[in-house]
Amino acid sequence: MAPSLFNFRELRRRSKASFRTEHSVDTASDLGGSGATTTEGSLTPPSVSSTSDPSLPALLHDVKDTLSAPSTPRPPPTATPSLYRRSVASVNGLGYSPMNGGSVTPASPYAPKVTNVHENAWVYQKAMLVNGTIGDPSQQAIDGTLTVSRLDDGFPPITWPVCSSHFKALIYLQPGPNRIRFEFSNPKLSRQSSAAPHASYLTLHMLPPTNTPPLQLAILVAKDSPETFDAMPARAEREGNDLDLAIRKFRMAAYLWQAFTAEQMWRNKLGRRTFRFEEEWALGSSNYRDAELGTLRSEARVHVIRTDKTVEELRQLERAAHQCGDSAAGESDPLFDIAAEAAQNYFRPLPGQKQYVSVIVLDSHWDPEAKTVRAHTARGGSRGDLQLAMFGSHCLQSYPASFEEIAPAFTDCTPTDTQYVANEGNQAGTSWEAANLGIGAHLHSVGHLFGMPHQEVGIMQEDYLLLNRTFVAREAYSTRTKSKGGPVLPEDECKWHRLDCLRFRSHPCFKLPNDPVLHPDTSVQGFPVEGSQAVAMAATGISFLEIVAEGDEVCRAWIEYPVENNTPQRQVILNEQDLRSKLPGKPRKGGKLRVHVRSYGGGSLDIPDLKQMCSKASTLKLGGGKVAYRGKMITGPMRREGAGREKCEIVFMGDAKQNNRVLSRIMAYHGQSLDGLEFVYDDGSTQLFGAKPGGDGSRADVFEVDIRRGEYLTGFQLRVGSGPGIEGIQFLTSVGRKSPAYGSRQGGSPYMVIPPRGYDVVGVGGTYGEGIDGFSLIISK
Repeated sequence: MAPSLFNFRELRRRSKASFRTEHSVDTASDLGGSGATTTEGSLTPPSVSSTSDPSLPALLHDVKDTLSAPSTPRPPPTATPSLYRRSVASVNGLGYSPMNGGSVTPASPYAPKVTNVHENAWVYQKAMLVNGTIGDPSQQAIDGTLTVSRLDDGFPPITWPVCSSHFKALIYLQPGPNRIRFEFSNPKLSRQSSAAPHASYLTLHMLPPTNTPPLQLAILVAKDSPETFDAMPARAEREGNDLDLAIRKFRMAAYLWQAFTAEQMWRNKLGRRTFRFEEEWALGSSNYRDAELGTLRSEARVHVIRTDKTVEELRQLERAAHQCGDSAAGESDPLFDIAAEAAQNYFRPLPGQKQYVSVIVLDSHWDPEAKTVRAHTARGGSRGDLQLAMFGSHCLQSYPASFEEIAPAFTDCTPTDTQYVANEGNQAGTSWEAANLGIGAHLHSVGHLFGMPHQEVGIMQEDYLLLNRTFVAREAYSTRTKSKGGPVLPEDECKWHRLDCLRFRSHPCFKLPNDPVLHPDTSVQGFPVEGSQAVAMAATGISFLEIVAEGDEVCRAWIEYPVENNTPQRQVILNEQDLRSKLPGKPRKGGKLRVHVRSYGGGSLDIPDLKQMCSKASTLKLGGGKVAYRGKMITGPMRREGAGREKCEIVFMGDAKQNNRVLSRIMAYHGQSLDGLEFVYDDGSTQLFGAKPGGDGSRADVFEVDIRRGEYLTGFQLRVGSGPGIEGIQFLTSVGRKSPAYGSRQGGSPYMVIPPRGYDVVGVGGTYGEGIDGFSLIISK
């Protein structure tokens, strides 16, 4: 029998292997990869490797066998639909040549290398900041252009400048996997048709958080506003200056805030945490193409809030053009009060529901004669449950309105014409410096909104004037510093201070979907103890404490308490001498030492004078040589000192002066808040703390203590709201019992008041007027 010309079984095996290899390459961007893989400029996505499919080495071996065997002529390819042509192009773009049976083309040495995020990383915001290098910057400094595009064409390509082999870019992400292509181009680099493109790839997974309160964006408009903002005539003619453009520019500034904050949190090893925005389904404004094609997207919503004030009334308010601070702790600000009232009427938050709102005043106006900005205040703070940040619109003309405009906006050296627009403090002499000032100073106010104080360096100082360095690799000429500019590396950028980032970690607006559920009591309690020391306690654990010496306006020393073995440190000892040794410079022996303790749940304890807290003024002498210690008083945030308020201290449960009596019941007098407590002992004696109200709506409840079982009081669960008083109370006992809630059952925040380890409750103390508005625990060994 004549030998067969074809081995059909071998041919079928080889054809099947070749087909499987081509399929694996074509769908490489859909394959999962190791989260630890980094992009190193390879044209093959890191998600495709020999470990992606266990059979891949064998398949590649089959392909090699097939290529080495004599091949038969193949028929010419037939026409294919455009969808398949795009698929082939994407395979070629991934670094695979359609020739030679799918052999891999070597990676270009100029392929971009992303250095601040790894392949298949998870992020939680729409705008993602990336930076990296081209080639080896230490060997060759090269300029050019970086083009960032999506493989699914869901967002148009955006170009970013490359300076001295470094690049920075902002990526627009959509929920789910985002496959991004980075391509470097330079006219001096010859590129033949057969050479590999200078490209690399990155897959990022975006999960939008929905379990955090949003930062609301709003534009405040007078009732007779022309709905325009300050702009130089040439610029107003070119792009306009109406309310719609103000909305798009403010939205883009907010995306820059979001991306900057997430990057800073990541650099501080606290996760890619950032705040989110309320979104709406509207015409996309983040790029030019959406407006041309009418593409709808889910974009950050910018509310338009109209006041009952006229433009003239807003502009007549006397206020420094640029006076930033926390309004809760500073002097009255009439413009801030007007905005707060308008925001509360607009959002109408429920009782106890916090709202976080960042506002731009559209009707701010530069007065060239008075050389001041009317209807403007740079302010951040609180009004009850409203957390508000404000800034004027006088720098708005320089803001970018889309991703295409970010790099040009931060490098635009057009001089500022003070006949039409402001140059505050000579800090906005050019267009890019005005964008820096407006976007950065407003972010400073947002920091106050989130509770950040001023810091030694960073955004909460005046480092926001360097905000542009976060988004461009080369700084332009600065009229403020008379610097000609040049390359800027990540270490040259402005930043959030480490203490700001630690505060953000525990803020409810910065929670991540995979964060563990914490104890509902976020508070921090403080007690003086023996040895002239103090103890700080928190159910969620102590995160860090700040140490501020007398005369210092900002914190210069702090101590962090990291979580070890998934267990936070819930109790720490505060020793004045040890804490003073942490201060920079020469040890300071005199003056007050202020200590601010923060919990992982976001609660805080402020000790204005640690020495005073640990002094004899906080101790009480009991009989038999025993000493009791009075803990830090808990008060409502609106409590004010006033006439008629009495101090009351009660000692019970084993008081050495009356050692023969035992607490048998507690009478709680309350309405919607706590009015008084009456302690009843087994011998019939009583002690009253607070008052017995007799008005309508008040009531008295009894909590019985089982003295036959040896039950005794071990602590209290308080509820403290936004008002001046204690809204509710529960009693905790030694047998694990908890009384019903007396007073408000749901209002306010919980405060669990229990003594430190080794100490017992021997009394309570505090202040009262119309009701109990201050409460402290008295403890003893």
